[in-house]
Amino acid sequence: MTLWMVRHAQPLIAPGVCYGATDVPADAQATLVAATALSLVLPQGLLLLSSTLLRCEQLTTQLLTLRPDLTCKMDERLTEMDFGCWEGQRWDAIPHAELERWTDDFAQHACGGAESVDQFMLRVSAVWDEQAERGQDAVWITHAGVIRAALLLASGTREVSQANQWPQQAPAFGQWCSLATPERN
Repeated sequence: MTLWMVRHAQPLIAPGVCYGATDVPADAQATLVAATALSLVLPQGLLLLSSTLLRCEQLTTQLLTLRPDLTCKMDERLTEMDFGCWEGQRWDAIPHAELERWTDDFAQHACGGAESVDQFMLRVSAVWDEQAERGQDAVWITHAGVIRAALLLASGTREVSQANQWPQQAPAFGQWCSLATPERN
């Protein structure tokens, strides 16, 4: 089974700002460009699961206009990681000691008092497992963090204890990759 992992278009927020769960819009023109390109390559009749954050909803709406054959389901579990009180701050303004606490206890530390990597992986894993149970190709419109979590899941990794285990690469804004999901017996 193939899972298409699509990252939303460029958000309208200053570079270097932590905006994980913050509901910011994406650039409308970049969203249209991404939807148009994606509409040309996706197979017919896929199930489309989308994050409920506006920047993903925009891409979902544009894509469904171009591809009404897709079946859509919004899923809040596909939202980006929640960084709590760090949201809206510049990454370089977050106290170094706070970031160090996170990297020292990467799995369990609740970033900005909100969500830990373990909690984040559990919610993405739940969607991943449901996808494997369905046994059909699908497309997720989501965020870089969710795509990185899915990359780990595709490699068989469900828990990440150290920061250096977290994938650095993810598709650029408005781009995608495809992963093979394991079949369930």
